[in-house]
Amino acid sequence: MSLDEAIELSRTGDVWVFRGRSIPDRAIQVTTNSPVNHVGMAVVIEDLPPLMWHAELGRSLPDLWSGTHQRGVQLHDLRDAVCVWAGRYGQRAWLRQLEPPASAEMENAALRAIARLDGTPFPSTARLAGRWLRGRLPALRRGGYDSALETAYCAEVVAVTYEAMGLLPPGRRPNWYDPGRFWSGDDLDLSGGARLGGEIAVDIPVREGSRGE
Repeated sequence: MSLDEAIELSRTGDVWVFRGRSIPDRAIQVTTNSPVNHVGMAVVIEDLPPLMWHAELGRSLPDLWSGTHQRGVQLHDLRDAVCVWAGRYGQRAWLRQLEPPASAEMENAALRAIARLDGTPFPSTARLAGRWLRGRLPALRRGGYDSALETAYCAEVVAVTYEAMGLLPPGRRPNWYDPGRFWSGDDLDLSGGARLGGEIAVDIPVREGSRGE
């Protein structure tokens, strides 16, 4: 599918997953035991341009919520974000569509999550493996996890937003999630009969991939 077609199809709650071959990409895949190294969520509301909600170390694009260039949790123009990940970072991209589409209440919940999480710092690579491992250990205390994250990895951002939208059941810590949880090889077990469709490979021309550099 072309990039234009994928953006036209994107709706709030759809996920974009990315896989690269660089050393940092492979490090993330290995430390999180995941076939992919990045995931973001589409936000497509009324007359706004299609947006990407995710977390990354880079700050090459303006964060459209804060109006600044920042690292960590960010809201970007969807086309620009995909082009940066494909062109600058050398990633392959896939789109998975949320079925059925998000309701207006879900979109409002997503916006509240964006307001709460935007600008949250990205964890260091050294801490990433530890976070992933701790997310798979039984909770050491009662009362669940603290959803007010001090740092946030891309999969955690999508998972916390999905939980706010009622798409994921409460109770799991955000660091239980990694990008591979949003790949079709893993059963994400969404709530209320929702599901993510299969991966749709997105063809991003070289000239598009250079956007944002």
